[in-house]
Amino acid sequence: MNLTNIINDILPGKTNYLVGYANLKNLMPEKYRGLDYAVVLARKLDDRIIDAIIDGPNIEYYTHYEEVNLELAKVAHGLADAIRLEDSKSLVIESTIEDEDLDENYFKTLRLDFSHKMAATRAGLGWIGKTALFISKIFGPRVRLVTVLTDYPLPYCTNPINESRCGSCDLCVQHCPAQAANGKLWNIDVDRNEFFDPFGCRNKALELSYQNFNKEISICGKCIAVCPIGKIQR
Repeated sequence: MNLTNIINDILPGKTNYLVGYANLKNLMPEKYRGLDYAVVLARKLDDRIIDAIIDGPNIEYYTHYEEVNLELAKVAHGLADAIRLEDSKSLVIESTIEDEDLDENYFKTLRLDFSHKMAATRAGLGWIGKTALFISKIFGPRVRLVTVLTDYPLPYCTNPINESRCGSCDLCVQHCPAQAANGKLWNIDVDRNEFFDPFGCRNKALELSYQNFNKEISICGKCIAVCPIGKIQR
């Protein structure tokens, strides 16, 4: 199977995508056992829409967010089907899980049993920023992620990213309306809760979303808008 050719045939608007391959053996729960390899797709968000949320989330951002999630799901399921046609197993982990599909543990911890960000760092696509965003090397945090797990032995990244490359920049920390970040740099030995308060972020995002466009959803995006990595200079 030439996975690169399959991906090139499936991806719409190739310049808006990053693709990485990861070996996740021993890094996932038992339920994913045997699906040790991952194809991680990062789809770039629209710069104009992201720039506009410097003042907080709006309905256009929410609509774009939903549309990109649907596009990623379609692409990922197409890839998973192509992998299965080659007699290999595959499983799509979609970008967003609906609240009704989340378990009690999630609402206690705000952690899922699979992390797209972890897969993306293992695939060498980027690192975790000071507000727990995934920051890709090319597009910065202006991306949404989807992952396809498989048992097919992919030519995975042998140089995963293990620590932050944010350095002394703290624009996201300064502009966080929830004051959810303390500025500590991420690395693979630092737990998210040591540098970021996910509950403070979620609660403020819920408040802003309802206030700005009357939706009970936790999206904000101000830290995405201010990050200089991937931002087009005008």
